[in-house]
Amino acid sequence: MTEKIEEINLYHIQIPMSEPFKISSGEVSVKDSIIIELKFESGIVSYGEASPMAGSFYSNETPESVWSELINFVGLIDKKFNFDNFEKEISKVITRFSKLGLSSYAIAGIETALWDAHSKITNKPIYALLGGNYKEIESGLAIGIYDSVDKLLNKIERYLELGGYKRVKIKIQKGWDIEPISSVRKFFTDIPLMVDANCAYTRDDIEHLKRLDDFGLIMIEQPLSKDDIEGHAILQSKISTPICFDESADSIEKLNKAFEINACKIINIKIQRVGGLLNAKKMHDFCKENKIPVWIGTMPELGIGSFQALSLCMLDNCKFPTDVEDSLRWYTDDIIEPMIEVKNGIIIFRDYINVSLEKVKKYTVNKTKVKLS
Repeated sequence: MTEKIEEINLYHIQIPMSEPFKISSGEVSVKDSIIIELKFESGIVSYGEASPMAGSFYSNETPESVWSELINFVGLIDKKFNFDNFEKEISKVITRFSKLGLSSYAIAGIETALWDAHSKITNKPIYALLGGNYKEIESGLAIGIYDSVDKLLNKIERYLELGGYKRVKIKIQKGWDIEPISSVRKFFTDIPLMVDANCAYTRDDIEHLKRLDDFGLIMIEQPLSKDDIEGHAILQSKISTPICFDESADSIEKLNKAFEINACKIINIKIQRVGGLLNAKKMHDFCKENKIPVWIGTMPELGIGSFQALSLCMLDNCKFPTDVEDSLRWYTDDIIEPMIEVKNGIIIFRDYINVSLEKVKKYTVNKTKVKLS
């Protein structure tokens, strides 16, 4: 079936976070997201999300830069899209926009809007189109950096009571690692625990990082620079705690190099980082072939992007709880109804979502209709 795109609208949305989220490289208190709305001649309306973190401390891309990319280039998309040859056609879209120099965030927004349309046209949930099978999705609690260990412990206790999360992940950095990890392990003895450094360390810190083996961690996520694959291999050879790639996992080529030199044992896949669901699925499959387990991360995204991430969680090589959490854990509100909920550590998953146009309008700080070429 060939569908014609008649209209493309972009919405820059801002929703306050429930509390500031601090990692080793910076802090955010407002969630920025760019929603891509595709309107088709048949009446179908679909949505994608481009979700870079505000500021440039996490990546070079910002909401402003991705907004500019989309305004300038999304109108170049072919007006007619053949959904009968979906994977072939979506690959063309990815290749075209990649050659134009668009970031993975912008491409993810465009690409996932087409997956949403595909789901609505076929009346099949996205996870089924990806080749996944329904299963319960466990949610893990991700906790940022706080001013004190007491505050960290109080926050963990509160969120575990609210959501019953299946594991805890705490952010670490130089000067904020051994003490908070040991305190969390002491006060929450039974909860599976992992840490995320967001590239905060260097090879000079390897002796220090060896101390993390004392805490029985599930994994240490992205301890070194995203480009230091060899450094991760050296570190992994000296510690028993599995290293998980996050920022480093942006292409299959890089993963292939990492697997060849045993630089990591687990992969965190993020739709925004790899440029959409198809690339994420390919990365999942490549890891499965190499017997490397994966799990699905989040920027975090709003409800549209989070739902797409949850759809990816249905693939069979996703072996650890996702970072997608209850909407109100991250934000004061969301743009989907019902919002994402977590009960006893399990995501209440629905095959489809409804985008609230009223909430989109409420939280939109900039809107534009893109002219189709």
